[in-house]
Amino acid sequence: MRLARVVGTVVASTKDKGLQGEKLLVIQPLDEQLNVASDEVVVAVDCVAAGPGDLVFYTLAREATFALKNYNAPVDAAVTGFVDQVNVEVEGKVDNLILE
Repeated sequence: MRLARVVGTVVASTKDKGLQGEKLLVIQPLDEQLNVASDEVVVAVDCVAAGPGDLVFYTLAREATFALKNYNAPVDAAVTGFVDQVNVEVEGKVDNLILE
C-alpha cells in the first residue's frame, strides 16, 4: 500500500462496463513524511467514498481489483482506506504524524 492525497475527481461520460457506477479520483502520491513523491498523479477507483483533500492509502496493479465487485474490471489503482496517523521510525526514534 502507498500513501496519497486526493486532489480531484474524474468525470467520464463513457466508461468500460466493468467501471459502471464506480467513482474515479485523481490522487497525488506521497512519501512516508507526507511530502509529494513526484509530479505525477494517479487515477484510482474510489472504494471508500474519499473526497478532495483526504489522506488515503491505495493499491496498484492486479491487487487493485480485489477491492471491487468485478475482479475483471480494467483497474490499475484503487483507493482502499483513509489514513488517520503515520508513525515513522528513523534511527530508533518514532515520529508520529497525527492528521487532523
